[in-house]
Amino acid sequence: MITKEALQFLADLIANNNTEWMHENKKRYESYKKDYHNFIASILNEMKPLDKSLEPLEVKNCTFRINRDIRFSKDKSPYKTNMGVWMSQNKNSKNAPGYYIHFEKGNCFIAGGVWCPEPNELKLIRKEIEFFHDDLEAIVTDKTFKNEFKELTRDESNTLKKAPKDFDPNHPAIEFLKLKSFTASHKIDEKLFTDKDFSKIIAQKLVALKPMNDFLRRALETEE
Repeated sequence: MITKEALQFLADLIANNNTEWMHENKKRYESYKKDYHNFIASILNEMKPLDKSLEPLEVKNCTFRINRDIRFSKDKSPYKTNMGVWMSQNKNSKNAPGYYIHFEKGNCFIAGGVWCPEPNELKLIRKEIEFFHDDLEAIVTDKTFKNEFKELTRDESNTLKKAPKDFDPNHPAIEFLKLKSFTASHKIDEKLFTDKDFSKIIAQKLVALKPMNDFLRRALETEE
C-alpha cells in the first residue's frame, strides 16, 4: 500500500511544482522516496512467485526519477506528480515485456506488454503473430485476461489504417498486425492503493498479463 504521507506529498507537489518548494521540503521528499521504494518491494515480493522471470529484479530496477525531461516540452514543471512502477522481464532491455502500475490523482491504472517497440522488434512481433496468431488469440480471449483487461489497447496513435508493409491485408490476424504497440491496461480505483492488501490484490490482477508477456518475449527472442 501507499502511505498517506506519500500521497500527501504528491498532492502538495501538484500545488507547488517548483525547485524552491522541493528544496524546502527535501526531508519530506526523502521520506516519500523511502515509502515509494518500500511500496515497490512489497509488490515485487508478491509478483516474483507468480512470474519467475522477475526474480533478478531489485527495487532500483523498477523506479522512475521524479525529475521530468522538460527539454522538448511546453510544460516546464520540473517534477512528476505521479508514481509509477515498471517490472520488466529483462531489466537491461528498453522494450522488454513487463508490468506497469500507475498512481496519479484521477488517473490510476495497471498495464503491461510492449510499448512502442523499435522497428526491428516490431517486425519480430508481427512475424510471430503472422505464424502463431492462434496462440495470441487464445491469450486475449482467455477468461482471466478478458475479466481484467478485456482486450489489447487500440487507438488511432497505436494502430495502422492499412496492413503493414510485407504483410497480407487479408491475413486472419490483420487487426493484431496493424498494432504498433502491444499493451493492455485497466483503470483501478485510487482508494485501492491505500488498502493493506494492495500488493497481493494487484499481483493477482497483473499476472493475467503473463501469457501475453511470454508470447511477446518469445517473439523478441526469435532469430530472424
